[in-house]
Amino acid sequence: MLSSTLVFSSSHYNFPIALPNPNCDDTCGDTQIPFPFGTTPECYLSIQFWVTCNRTAFDPPKLFWWNTHIEITGISLDGQMTLLQPIAYDCYDSNGVRSSNFTTWITLTDLYFSVSNTANKFTIVGCDAYAFVSGNRLGRDFTTGCIAMCSSEDDLTEGECAGVGCCQTPIPKDVWKIQVEVNSYSNYTDVLDVKRCGYAFVAEDSAFKFSKDSLTNLENVTSLPMVVDWAIGNGTCEEAKSDASSYACKSANSECYKPTNGYGYRCRCKDEFEGNPYLPQGCIDIDECLNETLHNCNKNATCTNTIGSYTCTCPKNYDGDGMGDDGCKENYFLIIFKLGLLKIIKQTGVGSGIFILLLGIILYLVRKRRSQAKMKHKFFLQNGGHMLREKLAAREASQDMVTIFSSSELQKATNNFHDSMILGRGGFGTVYKGVLPDRRTVAIKRSIRVDPTQIEQFINEVVVLSQINHRNVVKLLGCCLETDVPLLVYEYINNGTLSSHLHNGAKARALDWNTRLKIATETAGVLSYLHSSASTPIIHRDVKPDNILLDNTFTAKVSDFGASRLVPIDLTELSTMVQGTFGYLDPEYMQTNQLTEKSDVYSFGVVLLELVTGRKALSFDRPIEEKSLANYFLYVLKQDLLFEILDENIMGLENMEQISAVSKLAKECLNVRGEDRPSMKEVAMELEGLILGGKHSWARINVHDEEEMESLIRIEDGMSHFGNGDMNSSVGYDSISRDHILLPMDGGR
Repeated sequence: MLSSTLVFSSSHYNFPIALPNPNCDDTCGDTQIPFPFGTTPECYLSIQFWVTCNRTAFDPPKLFWWNTHIEITGISLDGQMTLLQPIAYDCYDSNGVRSSNFTTWITLTDLYFSVSNTANKFTIVGCDAYAFVSGNRLGRDFTTGCIAMCSSEDDLTEGECAGVGCCQTPIPKDVWKIQVEVNSYSNYTDVLDVKRCGYAFVAEDSAFKFSKDSLTNLENVTSLPMVVDWAIGNGTCEEAKSDASSYACKSANSECYKPTNGYGYRCRCKDEFEGNPYLPQGCIDIDECLNETLHNCNKNATCTNTIGSYTCTCPKNYDGDGMGDDGCKENYFLIIFKLGLLKIIKQTGVGSGIFILLLGIILYLVRKRRSQAKMKHKFFLQNGGHMLREKLAAREASQDMVTIFSSSELQKATNNFHDSMILGRGGFGTVYKGVLPDRRTVAIKRSIRVDPTQIEQFINEVVVLSQINHRNVVKLLGCCLETDVPLLVYEYINNGTLSSHLHNGAKARALDWNTRLKIATETAGVLSYLHSSASTPIIHRDVKPDNILLDNTFTAKVSDFGASRLVPIDLTELSTMVQGTFGYLDPEYMQTNQLTEKSDVYSFGVVLLELVTGRKALSFDRPIEEKSLANYFLYVLKQDLLFEILDENIMGLENMEQISAVSKLAKECLNVRGEDRPSMKEVAMELEGLILGGKHSWARINVHDEEEMESLIRIEDGMSHFGNGDMNSSVGYDSISRDHILLPMDGGR
């Protein structure tokens, strides 16, 4: 087991600025050592920035952090440092003999250094492997995980890391301690023709690209680069400036700013300056005129450098300010004059001259408008416009069903996407509140600038929602594709998510049993409609309380169809990568990668449990046996202890019969095998029957399969520890805990 540990005190530092003297090393081999880093006390800002250059054991020399074996391959004054982080691996030979270094970790100081959440990804490679990265952020533990499955090399896709042979997920912000663990489900006994190894690592996103050879090639790789963000202290810029002796931004042309990740502050040279902002004379004026890429002077203009800027001067007989394409150019007006404007005015009168002047202005405006239209068309193609048209045509959906909003309309609606209009953030973008010119309030989903894979997901959401016409589905009003990032416009639902009500003490008390039963019935009706009544069956794939919105009458509105898939009519199953949220994921789907409508049934069963217990699907502040709500529920149901975990806000003699029936219905939905679960249509009918006071004969509530129940609640050796983390995330953004949660992976057989 390899480890990398570096721990500092968490106290606030007030230190005098240590300036490097001429004898300080500024390089170690090929690696630069910029101040505030240094190899000796007189060369670094504080002990946290101490680095060691080993010239005796390595040729060329290698740079290490402090006196550890953590190798540094690069330090940037932009606040990033690249370290080499060991790879965790778990291998088995043909006889099932294990060789592994299945755990690696690194601990940073939580004040000065944090693992970059923008530059790194957590990656697992293997065909029978699960892994998780756990650690500490903002004083709390976190865990994030991934699963990689396949049975043959033929399953693998070059360059694709989406669950088949390879899985990647981001890590949270502000992480200063991480531990990576990798294991296998069945010691690779079911894998046929691939290397029987699993690998897991946190590494720079650009440092690894999956290929079919990765399972073999990683055997010879011991470490990969990981990016760490660094900053000064743990105070704000304002606090730092109040003490000039310890303020690190020493250059007169430097400025202080807050990093997006971690504590403290950083320094940078002001615009038009470059160098080291941590040294008194470190920020030097940039001579933009020496590099044509740094200035915007017209090719006919003369560039003159000034302190912090530059000027562009046109030669005689040229018009303009010297900047850009329109500066120092024979524009329309000069051309007209050269053709004899004065002569024309003299011969035909002043009116003709004014006409020609106006004509020149019109030609300029037409040219500008064409340029803007060209840019909008570029964004339309970039954001999948043609793909959307093709998909709508393939589904025989009218493009009139989706309103195409202009970018100016949505900018006005959101006050130019001001932060005060943000309703929430998710894995695929930010949602803003907006008010259209007709005074309709809408929710506008602004996607993150993404790669083509996520653009396809955005287009998929448009197509899926264009097919749905149901009162309990968040209505898609339209989209905008002419901006640099794609936009979706939905109806605005004003009462938050079901999760925000269930797991808030005051709101939960106001959510009585009749309201909860109504929400469950409406949600089941939507899923039944998607599975059975839509023109093409639709599997939601991420059913959970966070994706059930409530209006002011507590009417359920199912949302977030980004992970949905349209199922071809002639297919009953769809082979795909595992997507969803841990705690709600169908174990059969996780094991087989075969997505069916019964996967939504399992997830809905967990939602029913949350409605009757008030507990979260995964609770990490509870004892180990209670962390997974699904498994703990099945256990207490078997022990006839159901009433001990019911939400006290809904308990009452008049409710108990219905609550008991819903609990048994949830048990049916949680059957290990999908074929043993009811359909969503049957579930919806049963819930409707409860509201009407009737019962349906389909229910198999009294059927008890002891062997199946045992498989549901036992702890399996080698099983993953599903748990801790951000419950609003999907697989790839989801949680896996270090504590054993009972999750059957053998189908109960």
